[in-house]
Amino acid sequence: MMPTRKIAVGATALLLSWPSWSAESAAVLEQRVQVLQRQVDALSRLVPRLDALQREVQQLRGEIELQGNTINILKNQQRDLYLDLDGRLNQSPETSATDIPQVDGTTVPGGASIDTDSGQAEQRQPAAAEEAEAAGPAVVATSASANEERAYQKAFELLTQRRYEESAKSFQRFLADYPTGVYSDNAQYWLGETSYVTRDFEQALLEFNKLLDNFPTSQKVSGALLKIGYIQYEKSDLSNARETLESLIERFPGSSAARLAEEFMRKKKI
Repeated sequence: MMPTRKIAVGATALLLSWPSWSAESAAVLEQRVQVLQRQVDALSRLVPRLDALQREVQQLRGEIELQGNTINILKNQQRDLYLDLDGRLNQSPETSATDIPQVDGTTVPGGASIDTDSGQAEQRQPAAAEEAEAAGPAVVATSASANEERAYQKAFELLTQRRYEESAKSFQRFLADYPTGVYSDNAQYWLGETSYVTRDFEQALLEFNKLLDNFPTSQKVSGALLKIGYIQYEKSDLSNARETLESLIERFPGSSAARLAEEFMRKKKI
């Protein structure tokens, strides 16, 4: 009898507390629903932002691609400009191309230079008397071996293919193997050019100065001086740029390099 009464009392207490428990449970569920609703609202507000960010990223990618193409075009134009400039510097105002004897393949009397358009070897013209007197003794080389010529042509072809890093390494190897060869002054100049085209001005300046020191009577001297002046201008070293270009004009009056130096100084007002 006693156990039955206890069970009845417990059941009655449970039934009396049920409305309170149910109300608390409903309140908790309502809070959860409200939290979830706020999260959904926040996510819904993020969707337009994400769409806008995605469109912005796509636009930026397009602009980056366009800029990359523009940079490549400018690099190619710059490279073609440099090669054309060097081709003009190689032309002597006193001697026409028809007066220059062609290379026979291995022997090049009096030294040789490179034709910048074809990359083929041609007879070098003697330096003008006043240039030789100002520059000092020349490095004498009268013939080039087949291996030397092939090595030079390989390095030059890499340059014309815009493979500047590979070309620089090839010219460095060439100069190590043929430090006083027929093509050594040209190789030294083009080594500087590989750095100049890629705007590594410090290295280009070093290589062009090596040309002045090691090959003082080379017909590339005027071109090297011009590039040195340009580099000094790029580095905002205007005083030395003016001094270098004025020295070029004084040493090589009437040359293509001198005319370009005069035009550059006039345009840049240095």
